[in-house]
Amino acid sequence: MNSKRPVNLDLSTIHFPLPALTSITHRITGVILFVGLIFAFWALGKSLSSPAGFDAVSHTLADNFLAKLIAWGLLSALAFHFVAGIKHLFMDADFGVTLEGGVKKAKMTVVISAVLIILAGVWVW
Repeated sequence: MNSKRPVNLDLSTIHFPLPALTSITHRITGVILFVGLIFAFWALGKSLSSPAGFDAVSHTLADNFLAKLIAWGLLSALAFHFVAGIKHLFMDADFGVTLEGGVKKAKMTVVISAVLIILAGVWVW
């Protein structure tokens, strides 16, 4: 099949609207959370294994920069994914499905997520 339609394969020239970016980021944070469960379950298992394991995980999260960064990254992904998930629930209930409503909800998602991510950073660091 030979199509006469133009093909744009240069992704750097495509400019997505904010609702599309928040939706794509929602999917990416879901993958990050899925992979991050490896770290979370390891830390949970180690901390529940014995008092010494709990102390090891506690000291690692308190002293190790990489562990703090992973914890903050997982909390950030969780915050954005949660807020974007609530946005999708509102869309499923037919609230704000217009173009203006979608942009407004996407802006609210970014702002609320940013506040939660900053609060998570203050809590972890």
